[in-house]
Amino acid sequence: MEEGIIFSEKQRFRQWWLWLILFVLNGVFLNGAFKQIFEGKQFGDQPMSNTALLISVFVLLLITFLFVILRLETRINNNGVYVRFYPFHLSFRYFPWESINLAKVRKYSPIMEFGGWGIRFGLITKGRALNVSGNQGLQLEFNNYQKLLIGTHKPEELKQALHILGKDQE
Repeated sequence: MEEGIIFSEKQRFRQWWLWLILFVLNGVFLNGAFKQIFEGKQFGDQPMSNTALLISVFVLLLITFLFVILRLETRINNNGVYVRFYPFHLSFRYFPWESINLAKVRKYSPIMEFGGWGIRFGLITKGRALNVSGNQGLQLEFNNYQKLLIGTHKPEELKQALHILGKDQE
């Protein structure tokens, strides 16, 4: 797969508001757990048990760690398109050019078409999406009429790669 890569991109969740929410929630819960467990002061008007509080802190830290390691990787070469949404896809998903009817870069509405970002399933006609932010993506339509949209922060480079491969259909 590494041979002849024409386009490569790694994306992460970088929305400032997402990190602010996670930072505030972690701060509140860690502070509350410290006060309740080590100082003996109740956290809130109706405090959780120490066990439930520790489990909440652990789950929140786990979610934060997941967002830290999440990444969408896309590679394109003469053979086809390779994509993975780590850590959900440990290896790349390979889509050979022979199985792709249409490959084009397009603007889309993440909320309206797919309900947000991540590994998304849109309406029946929209297909699936893999995205982390933004509103630009590589739309793939397969021979079996299924669709996959892969988000990108490099739409112009992606268009150029498709042009080099002779796959641009604009």
